[in-house]
Amino acid sequence: MKQKDAHLKRVIVDFKKLTPEILAMLVEKYPDGYDDDNIITFKNASNEIVEAVEVTTEDTKYLVKVSTKLAVTMENYDEDDYEEYDDDDPEAVQDPELIDGEGDEDE
Repeated sequence: MKQKDAHLKRVIVDFKKLTPEILAMLVEKYPDGYDDDNIITFKNASNEIVEAVEVTTEDTKYLVKVSTKLAVTMENYDEDDYEEYDDDDPEAVQDPELIDGEGDEDE
């Protein structure tokens, strides 16, 4: 039996390659964040176990690797933060540790 989404291109996305477009789709699909029921586990080409959440466009299934950085970035998402960037610019989504870590010297 053929899967209905077998024709879709599959792309594994690490946090470093996350674009504003994919981030927006994740936040739309999981507005309250994702939980264990949303996580897909599979082995990659190197036979390593990968955990990811899925978002799909007309032609592509994105498997976004689960991480603390992803959860924090989704939680703090504001589309206005990305309006000056192209939708496919992976430089637009910043590491939350770098952003939150600035100016915390008096703690």
